[in-house]
Amino acid sequence: MEVVMVDFQNISVEELMKGYQLDGLQYRCLHCDLVFCLHEVYPFHHKFLTAKGMVQVHIQQEHGTAFHALLQMDKKTSGLSEVQQEMLKLFYEGLSDKEITVESSVNNISTVRQHRFKLREKEKQAKIFLALMQLLSEPNHYKIHRGATQVDERYSIEDKEREKVLQTYFKQGLDGSIETIPSKEKRKLIILQHILQRFTIGKVYTEKEVNMILKSVHEDFVTLRRYLIEYGFMDRNTDGSSYWVKE
Repeated sequence: MEVVMVDFQNISVEELMKGYQLDGLQYRCLHCDLVFCLHEVYPFHHKFLTAKGMVQVHIQQEHGTAFHALLQMDKKTSGLSEVQQEMLKLFYEGLSDKEITVESSVNNISTVRQHRFKLREKEKQAKIFLALMQLLSEPNHYKIHRGATQVDERYSIEDKEREKVLQTYFKQGLDGSIETIPSKEKRKLIILQHILQRFTIGKVYTEKEVNMILKSVHEDFVTLRRYLIEYGFMDRNTDGSSYWVKE
């Protein structure tokens, strides 16, 4: 194992919630940069764990939970004041407003409720800010919208570029799996378009069938399934029981 630097700018919200990231051939703890190699097993309490299992155990033992680890970040990183950190911790523990006035530096119930409201407002603002920064980072001709089709023409993806991206991510062959889901939009589009070839146009799939196909691509089949819908490659009915390729 080795210690490496983590760039939080390239980490998703889902990864922050888990506390670790699959980075190439290793699982990386986001809070101390400790890494566990994907193809190794690790002894733990008279048994052996996979890299994923070991990083989960490590986070629990060394950092408590992903929630508490995130909460311990400094104000410059998290943007939270000491009082907000205190309130979030107590909210997470499920304390009532009255109990919080006893356990915290805030001794007024109305002030506790005001903090709850302000944190919900902060959440809404954060979503908008994330969306703005995402749009800001994308060149105009790469912008995605729900229901986008004819991806090749719309995003000017050349054959050589597509081939290079596919070879980079599908190291075991184009019918195999990928180790990471690209974060850059153009690469993501290329991967999604290629994955779509594993589905038959005109056929209706159950969610279980879609999951099985996507599991052969990457273990995070839920994210892949969401991307296929969001980027307009597939559609589904309102209850999510049926999926099909958009024509």
